[in-house]
Amino acid sequence: MTGQAPDNALFAVEAGRGSDVPLVFLHGFGGAGRVWSDMQEVLASEAGSLAYDLPGHGGSLDADGLGGAGRMAKAIAADLAARGIRRAHLVGHSMGGAVATMLGLRNPKLAASMTLLAPGGFGHEINHRLLKRFALARTSGEMELVLENMFGWNNPIPAQMLDGLVQARNVPGAQDRLLVILEAILRGKGGEFTQGLIMRDDFSRLSMPVKVLWGTQDRVLPTRQSHRLPSIFAAHVFENTGHMLIEECTDEVIVLIRQNMRAGTL
Repeated sequence: MTGQAPDNALFAVEAGRGSDVPLVFLHGFGGAGRVWSDMQEVLASEAGSLAYDLPGHGGSLDADGLGGAGRMAKAIAADLAARGIRRAHLVGHSMGGAVATMLGLRNPKLAASMTLLAPGGFGHEINHRLLKRFALARTSGEMELVLENMFGWNNPIPAQMLDGLVQARNVPGAQDRLLVILEAILRGKGGEFTQGLIMRDDFSRLSMPVKVLWGTQDRVLPTRQSHRLPSIFAAHVFENTGHMLIEECTDEVIVLIRQNMRAGTL
């Protein structure tokens, strides 16, 4: 099922049976809610779920909240409130991981658990050149070259994913919005670009179960950003895996989401 909350322009794919504490999936920069479809299907018998198109993406191309993770988190929080969702398990990848973290920090009663896949904002370093090439890629050849640098060195790029990204990038206005978002993510100074940082001191305020997942071959956000996290966080590092953990280690991610769901509802 797909749909929008009343009086709100955010689009989300709904799946699974109703539950008091649903899953909320938040995709990365340049993606869409459909990247979570396999996980939504597998988990459908255990929990209802919403996979959002974040502002400036897919069905939320013209939604309020265009900008960085903070603005997007505000838009998601408003949409969840409009749907009557007061508590949810948050799952976010890359930029969506930063959005999930901001949601958890600002609305601790909302987040029953957080599963963060190579989340943004956990360190200053970011491969801004690769992300800009990703935003500008419009042909299959251009997109494939970029994705080869986002996946682990020996992991295949799904053809359906490649086609979907090219199609989405060629929607009028889509590329312009991605560049606006990228500008909001990056901080430029002295010719160097970094990403906005979520202060690690704030992490100590989180009491819900938090898992952070990273690949050793991540060339977007370095794996070392998963180091030295608060002791209450559980860090899971995957060998021979790049930035695209949703596609590269789907089964393992599902297992870890289930663990957090159980821990977050005790």
